[in-house]
This record gives sequence, C-alpha cells and structure tokens, in this order.
Amino acid sequence: MPRAADHDIDPWFLQRWSPRAMSGVPLERAALLRLLEAARWAPSGGNLQPWRFAWALAGSPAFPAFLEALVEFNRVWCVRAGALLVVASRTLRGEGKPNPSHSFDAGAAWMSLALQGSRLGLVVHAMGGFDEARARAACRAPAGLHLECMVAVGHPGRVEELPESLRARETPSGREPVAAFAFEGAFPEEV
Repeated sequence: MPRAADHDIDPWFLQRWSPRAMSGVPLERAALLRLLEAARWAPSGGNLQPWRFAWALAGSPAFPAFLEALVEFNRVWCVRAGALLVVASRTLRGEGKPNPSHSFDAGAAWMSLALQGSRLGLVVHAMGGFDEARARAACRAPAGLHLECMVAVGHPGRVEELPESLRARETPSGREPVAAFAFEGAFPEEV
C-alpha cells in the first residue's frame, strides 16, 4: 500500500520506514560515519547534544555481544544486519544538574540518522526489544547514560530470507491522521 500524506510534506518522510530484511553484507565504516554525521546535526536543548552512540560492524569482535543483547524476536532477523548500534543519552548536564530533554534530544538525533540512512538506500530499524544489562555490558555504558534503543542498519535484503512469521510485516505502515494527535488550543480529556 503506498503511503500518502494528508498535507504537503517532503517525500523523504513517506519513503522512510523500518524494514527488517537485510542482505547480511557488512556495512562500510564510511557509510556508518555518514549516518552518525547526520545525527550530529540534530537540534538539542541548550545545544547540549546528549546523544551517544556505540556501534559494532558485522564481522567485528564487538558484533556478537551487541547481537546477544537483543531479545530473541529481534535477534533472528538482526543476524543479517551490517551494523548494530546502541543509542544512549546523557541524563545530566555538565554541571551535574538533570537534563530533562535528554531522551527527546536523542530521539531527534536518531531521526536524523534514520532519514540519512533512508536517503542512502539503507535499512535502518530502531528497536526497544533488548536486554538493558546485556547492552550496557556489550558497549560498556557508564552509569550516566540512559540506554534509549538499539538500531540495526544494513543493506536491503530479500523478504524471503526473513523468518516466515515476519514476511507479512515487511511493508511500510500507515499513520494516524494529524487530527488524532494535534489539538488547537488545548488537549481533550481523552488523548
């Protein structure tokens, strides 16, 4: 089903989605650095740039530990990823005060990375399904970091190579209309 916007927006937003089918070809370091460069330019509160990314290319010594941090549902298809990333955010400002927008800002950096990956023709898929302790150990995340998600990046693959249970889901999803989440003046009692 083709995606269609209700209002005029850049087609980038409609073209970006989160497929799972990847070829298993390792991602080139230069391609990953391009994604991280896009994340670098995301906006952040106070320009604190609290996002942090740990990554492992397929075939590297770190990749198996990143893969093992995923829940089984994600691990079965991420085995063919070209790279895995852990997205984290610094919860404190430089002077030790809480940064209330750390997750929001890391989300902006993730979206920048995702859009750049889509523009390069890569599969970019974020996941909340991971074991935090294993992910923290895999990337040696210090206590001051909040782990937000993990991301699989790779070259597109064949849907037929996914587990059969995931093949039907390998299509761009729709979205609720703007009126379902944006309200002029005030929120309704039920949001």
